[in-house]
Amino acid sequence: MSARTDTGAVVALARKDLQLLLRNRGALFFAIAWPVLVAVFFGSVFGGLGPRGQIPIALVDEDGTPASGKLVERLRTTKGIELSVAPLEEAERLVRQGKRAVAVIVPRGYGEASGRLFHGAPARLTLAIDPSRTAEAAMAEGILTGAAMQGVQEALTDPVTSRAMVDRSLADLETAPPGADRDAATRFLGELRTFVGRPSVTSGSAPGASPAWQQVAIERRALAATGEKPRNAFDVTFPQGILWGVIGSALGFALSLVTERTRGTLSRLQTAPIARGHVLAGKALACFVTILAVEGLLFALGRLAFGVRPSSWGLLIAAGFSVAVCFVGIMMVVAVLGQTEQSAGGLGWAVMLPLTMVGGGMVPLFAMPAWMQVVGTVSPVHWGILALEGAIWRGFGPAELALPCGVLMAIGVLGLVAGARLFARE
Repeated sequence: MSARTDTGAVVALARKDLQLLLRNRGALFFAIAWPVLVAVFFGSVFGGLGPRGQIPIALVDEDGTPASGKLVERLRTTKGIELSVAPLEEAERLVRQGKRAVAVIVPRGYGEASGRLFHGAPARLTLAIDPSRTAEAAMAEGILTGAAMQGVQEALTDPVTSRAMVDRSLADLETAPPGADRDAATRFLGELRTFVGRPSVTSGSAPGASPAWQQVAIERRALAATGEKPRNAFDVTFPQGILWGVIGSALGFALSLVTERTRGTLSRLQTAPIARGHVLAGKALACFVTILAVEGLLFALGRLAFGVRPSSWGLLIAAGFSVAVCFVGIMMVVAVLGQTEQSAGGLGWAVMLPLTMVGGGMVPLFAMPAWMQVVGTVSPVHWGILALEGAIWRGFGPAELALPCGVLMAIGVLGLVAGARLFARE
């Protein structure tokens, strides 16, 4: 065979493979479109498109003084947070449900303590945090500390406010027991009163404080409906692991249904007195039972080996049931839309990987831009993780678990109905 003939054969084979690739939409998607989507997604996460995500904070102002009002206004204008003012009960509910990372509580007495700059207990603030979002809580604490200390700086650089604070401190010292400490503090505050009374006081000339001086104290407390919190990291990670097992099971059954259709097994089954609806129902039931078994096995492993245990067994069963229904519906749609094993596999992972990304199964939600955090609420992975967390460690009650379970059930029923109708038309 000549060199020209060899080249022609190679070119012909290459052209054949390229034509097959172009006809296989699933393979073409993963060869071209999927890498682009991944690049765009992670580019968006790390700041390529628009601003980075903001930390959602609920604020409770129990003090209601001008000092607490100024703190609220400073937080409203601070970059990096999304602030909403709410009553205490509502703020705690938002944190328990994962809709806010922390609740900032300004207790009564904050304004009074803020006016005692050099004596007495410091002004106190409380952070009620979602224990699964400690990174966001740490960032929020830093932002809150900065906003509170900015109020101190404003007080020290305002001559009227500074004089009033010093005068109040001097008046309080008159009731203190006599002694060397009282005399030293009186001399210091007297000199300070003279200093802040000068018209040339600026922010750069504000007096410093002793190393033991503390103006703002921030207390953290983990928040859950029944006072619970994750006992260890596995309480947080096992719901994600269970979702990955569920996704794998659902897509495996979708491929098996496509294989039966493409290889003629389905046609042979229909020669028996079995309706297409029976075949579909049997596949859905087997998928449902498998998902429940996977959930049970993974949770048993977490319980025995890693100390994962639910706050309510009944609610955990409800959450697992809802997740199973949801992903059986998703399995049905993928199985009907996929014409070949390759296209069904590509379609399934093409749908589930982005939903897992935006649903919090791969990248933490706090690292995402604000628009992507909103998109994440359409992901069944988001609702599945929230339902399992609510039953395992968040301490959800039936009313709080109703929303994620209701969303999961609705997705599953819609998927089952759509899949059955499309399957009947074939």
